[in-house]
Amino acid sequence: MIRFVLSLATLIAASLPAWAGDQVSTFYLDNGMEVVVIEEHRAPVAVHMVWYRAGSADEPVGQSGVAHFLEHLLFKGTETLAPGEFSATVAKQGGNDNAFTSYDYTAYFQRVAADRLELMMRMESDRMVNLQLDQSDIKTERDVILEERNMRVENNPSALFREQKNAVQYLNHRYGVPVIGWRHEMEELGLDDALSFYSTYYSPNNAILVVAGDVDPEEVRRLADKYYGVIPANPDLPQQRYRSQEPPQTAERRMTYRDARVAQPYVSRSYLAPERDAGAQEKAAALTLLAEILGGGQTSVLVEKLQFESQKAVYAAAFYEGTSLDDTTFSLVAVPAQGVSLQEVEDAMDKVLKDFMATGIDPDQLERIKTQIRASEIYARDDVEGLANRYGRALTQGLTVQDVQDWPDILQAVNADDIMAVAREVLDRRQSVTGWMMAEEVTQ
Repeated sequence: MIRFVLSLATLIAASLPAWAGDQVSTFYLDNGMEVVVIEEHRAPVAVHMVWYRAGSADEPVGQSGVAHFLEHLLFKGTETLAPGEFSATVAKQGGNDNAFTSYDYTAYFQRVAADRLELMMRMESDRMVNLQLDQSDIKTERDVILEERNMRVENNPSALFREQKNAVQYLNHRYGVPVIGWRHEMEELGLDDALSFYSTYYSPNNAILVVAGDVDPEEVRRLADKYYGVIPANPDLPQQRYRSQEPPQTAERRMTYRDARVAQPYVSRSYLAPERDAGAQEKAAALTLLAEILGGGQTSVLVEKLQFESQKAVYAAAFYEGTSLDDTTFSLVAVPAQGVSLQEVEDAMDKVLKDFMATGIDPDQLERIKTQIRASEIYARDDVEGLANRYGRALTQGLTVQDVQDWPDILQAVNADDIMAVAREVLDRRQSVTGWMMAEEVTQ
């Protein structure tokens, strides 16, 4: 069976197209705005995105949720657009638009026919500087984000568990504060809070324009100069993104979260882990492969040992997301099988990790995973919106266009020794947070 899988992996690798770099052009406007153009001419579609280097981790203390709040408020009116007119205009053009906020960025995007790009630039550049808000907007939209928190967090025990666990993971860094905000602080967000964040961070010298699709770089440059280039840079933009960093963790942390709504308990463990750094992505690449080896699929170590061999778990996985401005996490999860306690499944997971550290990596498995990753990297280039997201996220989190383009080759260059070295560094119980998610105890 192993020979068959190996030969299949070899055939797949041979049939994959050769990796070719994305057709990317980059330049800066005179006001400091970075522009990235990704050419993909197979369909007459364009994706227009503006990314701000400001997310929830950049919020003032006591104003958690203001970055996400402002994202909602940007769909209110400007001097030339009535409330709701922005999205209505995009829809009339046959396109779609939205926005999203994370710890390190806030992004706004439209996907439209390529010949509608100029209209998108005109509207997006308008709301970069001409947002019009009043107290009624604040009250209405504050109710909206509070209801969003109700639906996505308060009504979801797993979301509440993750929120508490992040707070335990990050004692000092703002990654321990939820992107949507703590409810008691969201309830106090006001007009001055929103406008202060807007005036500080929403400026061309803190933004990245990403245009992907059936576009010409010189035409994008002309339009960008016309609409964004006339906006003055913000001279008071903070020169650095100051973040309080985590102190060294020297003791294992544990938490138990109980909720009567929990139907399926599980164990989750996370370790602080290095992120992808500009010009030095090798360690992050090793962690990416480690996550796949330990818990990336049906043939991963945790799945084989916990689900199939010992039958202690009905689900097991490992996760690592390296695109982060500051230290990220490497996480494991195990859902116990019927009749297996959380302690038993945690002990079984620890034994699997101990055995893995002793025996090392199966070279055949590593080769299969590299082939799968290579295929996914190549086929991901068919998604123009995904391409725009890839570059936007990377650039707002400290990476460069060259780092994005180097990433596939760096992944392929990682060897077993690199992976085991980073496993020994990161998978240290003294630097971990283990959480038990479980139902309320039954009282007699």
